Amino acid sequence: MMIEIDFNSDEAIYMQITNQIIMGIATSRLHEGDALPSVRQLASIAGINMHTVNKAYALLRQEGFVTIDRRKGAVISIDADKVRALDEMKQNLTVAMAWGCCKNVTREEIHQLVDEIFDEYDADR
Repeated sequence: MMIEIDFNSDEAIYMQITNQIIMGIATSRLHEGDALPSVRQLASIAGINMHTVNKAYALLRQEGFVTIDRRKGAVISIDADKVRALDEMKQNLTVAMAWGCCKNVTREEIHQLVDEIFDEYDADR
């Protein structure tokens, strides 16, 4: 698995790692049971602090994308709590849609955009 860190991004490095792993799961590049690199390995490869990787893995664990095993390390383990996922998506989409409405994005454009994005993930499964 390749993690690409943009040191010039406004997005925190731990969030870049978290989001790339979630995208890897969504696009089927990462599957249930796949082991992630150890904290030390990923920090070394990416040239970042181990605490940053630890923070990303902790967030992924908290959100139900990985489990932490003392022997195997971080392992992809997708939480099947659909109701919780839908609630979190609604919170995130509410802000994104408010932003779009302020920029005069129409309902049809939003639907088209959601369909395009969903099709990208659905095609990979």
